Amino acid sequence: MTSPDTPTATPSPAFVRALRQALRPLVRLMLARGVTFPYLAELLKALLVEVADKEFRIGAKPPTDSRVSLVTGVHRKDVSRLRQALESSAETVPSVVSLGAQLVAVWLGSPRYLDDNGRPRALPRFASEGGELSFEGLVASVNSDIRSRVVLDEWLRLGVVRFDDERRVCLNAEAFVPSAGFDEKAFYLGHNLHDHAAAAAHNLLGGQPAFLERSVHYDALSPGSIAMLARQSEEFGMKALLALNKSALAVEQKDAGDTTPRQRMTFGIYFYAEPSDADTGPAASPPGESP
Repeated sequence: MTSPDTPTATPSPAFVRALRQALRPLVRLMLARGVTFPYLAELLKALLVEVADKEFRIGAKPPTDSRVSLVTGVHRKDVSRLRQALESSAETVPSVVSLGAQLVAVWLGSPRYLDDNGRPRALPRFASEGGELSFEGLVASVNSDIRSRVVLDEWLRLGVVRFDDERRVCLNAEAFVPSAGFDEKAFYLGHNLHDHAAAAAHNLLGGQPAFLERSVHYDALSPGSIAMLARQSEEFGMKALLALNKSALAVEQKDAGDTTPRQRMTFGIYFYAEPSDADTGPAASPPGESP
């Protein structure tokens, strides 16, 4: 694996093509949301400085401004300014995401909240109606300091839950991705794309053991076949996500008394389709499974 301190030559044409292809949908999203080049340039400068400061150190000592400038190409005065800004800023997770992810993990992973088919139960709204097997009981099992009414109102606004004919609370999605609420969706964009890109970058740099990072792709399919494969992908993908969520919830509870350092993980599923002649960068790979 290439060391962070190993000087690198000019990026290869294949790597540059891969970067252009990977960044294209993000550039499209940024333009749609009003992110201009000056704004992006400042964001990239700050990111270059942050990564160089944290991951391109020699030993345990923080690099000097001059070294960060050498590694990144960012002017030393900008490096100093940006490092000061990084020290005073902190990334925050939308509250509906941090609590919501825990609630949905329990709702989808705990056997008592699942029906005989392994689907999330429709829950009575109040503990007086269903005891622990109620939405109020679910919220209390994860965080007793917050009222279930607050969570319910926010989730109804976001489209995460709905009421059925019996006024029971029903989970709308198999996984917690709000159907409304741009900030919440943006959080998952950053989380999911970061971890996917981090796994791919780790593998490309020769990291061991390699992370799972596979896909199946074909480029001569009819719209009807695409629709069928999309349905099949969702069916198979959700089975895998639900099974892994159940296992992760169980081992997290078992690991509570383990004193070894904590680690986090992400397992994701995605499906994408577009016209075969779309301008997405380098030519498509042969049909089949990608390495």
